[in-house]
Amino acid sequence: MSDTGIPTLKLGGLGETTESARSKAHECVPLGNAKGGAPASRRKMLFLAEPCCPNSTQSGPGLGCPQPPSAAPSQPPHIIFILTDDQGYHDVGYHGSDIETPTLDRLAAEGVKLENYYIQPICTPSRSQLLTGLQHSIIRPRQPNCLPLDQVTLPQKLQEAGYSTHMVGKWHLGFYRKECLPTRRGFDTFLGSLTGNVDYYTYDNCDGPGVCGFDLHEGESVAWGLSGQYSTMLYAQRVSHILASHSPRRPLFLYVAFQAVHTPLQSPREYLYRYRAMGNVARRKYAAMVTCMDEAVRNITWALKRYGFYNNSVIIFSSDNGGQTFSGGSNWPLRGRKGTYWEGGVRGLGFVHSPLLKRKRRTSRALVHITDWYPTLVGLAGGTASVADGLDGYDVWPAISEGRASPRTEILHNIDPLYNHARHGSLEAGFGIWNTAVQAAIRTLAAFPGSWWNLERMASARQAVWLFNISADPYEREDLAGQRPDVVRALLARLVDYNRTAIPVRYPAENPRAHPDFNGGAWGPWASDEEEEEEEEEAGRARSFSRGRRKKKCKICKLRSFFRKLNTRLMSQRI
Repeated sequence: MSDTGIPTLKLGGLGETTESARSKAHECVPLGNAKGGAPASRRKMLFLAEPCCPNSTQSGPGLGCPQPPSAAPSQPPHIIFILTDDQGYHDVGYHGSDIETPTLDRLAAEGVKLENYYIQPICTPSRSQLLTGLQHSIIRPRQPNCLPLDQVTLPQKLQEAGYSTHMVGKWHLGFYRKECLPTRRGFDTFLGSLTGNVDYYTYDNCDGPGVCGFDLHEGESVAWGLSGQYSTMLYAQRVSHILASHSPRRPLFLYVAFQAVHTPLQSPREYLYRYRAMGNVARRKYAAMVTCMDEAVRNITWALKRYGFYNNSVIIFSSDNGGQTFSGGSNWPLRGRKGTYWEGGVRGLGFVHSPLLKRKRRTSRALVHITDWYPTLVGLAGGTASVADGLDGYDVWPAISEGRASPRTEILHNIDPLYNHARHGSLEAGFGIWNTAVQAAIRTLAAFPGSWWNLERMASARQAVWLFNISADPYEREDLAGQRPDVVRALLARLVDYNRTAIPVRYPAENPRAHPDFNGGAWGPWASDEEEEEEEEEAGRARSFSRGRRKKKCKICKLRSFFRKLNTRLMSQRI
């Protein structure tokens, strides 16, 4: 929330989405002044090879090591982005949790807590939006799909600025071609998994009955020899090794995408013991995983200090979506869970810790969205990237570091025409030709001073649109859609504005050749460049043939197509 309060409007489904909207212009345009921008489609744990500071009697990562001379302030900062998986809003100590996270609590207390920070409700969209500054869709392991190859990623922009770039952890952005792999998308090195969830020890992943394979990769090779090590510890060790071998004089970008605390619920036994009094077994395992991850962050922070990076570094911590309450997570007191557009699904855990912050030890209520990290970090690196370049994100560093107002006044959470078929919508409720079974959600402050509004679509045959004043009702208990039809109409109109420039959804069918059995038992690329070109040509011919048949034999299809293409225009006229 902003210091003056935030009106939020959500139009979105409560289920998992295939979000695919992205903006070609401004994502946040004040209502009544639209410019046509629209989205398209955590026992101690030591991971370091050496347990003490060199030439010092101090030991252990809990202690401060003597610092080598720090880099000159004029040098670009080292950027460390830590992303956790499925960590709930209530699953951190500084939010009153029963889970111990002393490292995260200290880093957040000494930095800037982001208490009006929004992410996406599921994994892939948050990760793709972080790396591109654009709205993106979910990508399934067996789909011939990946992060669009024509888009310049955050690590690629940082490489242009002279950065060394490294990724450790979960990719989950597609891998059907080698060109989709992290090392082809801007990272000098990569250690991690390509799919969405793997066993923490064996690194096996199943995408359906019988469709199982090994998924731990180093660079572009399968890392069979690293199996057996708990992933949270393995990833922290790798970060330490990167820092030990890198000169602090060259700017460094580290993207640490922990698998924790996504299912399967697995933790080293020593972490479970401290939570033995928890009655809920899933919550007990989940808590142990969070604490293990917290100590991994402590070891990473200690390594930054030990090897001379810390004084010129910016550490960003973020969750990727709301906690999954079915597997131990908690978003209390917020409503909802992972995969929903309630606050519990999209309100993120986030903070920035850095000696470079001008105003520290505070809580920021400036509106920040995960797409904002792209232009913000590029700006810190000395480059430029803005909404003028077609991004959906804004540079929010002045808001974070100096406490200025956020340039963002609105967030489009989603427009998804694929998730649900139209069963009920807002047309019959008199809101115009916009089927709210289309998963869409939006929040805005603009034109409604003093409060934030959130428009949400509920999967109920009795109700199509929900409206909440998030400033006055942050737990989304009182639906105001019936009392404020004017706000509903205005926010639906904003969705129309966004949808005008929506890029068609790319959500291809799963390819049987992606089965790990055809790739030596491991998940990995399966399509060549030539095959991709053939697929595109065949798809184009199929589309042309299908269009020709519809023109001759399917009048009702023509009518449906007409309304699909022109619904935004019709809705604008109705409103």
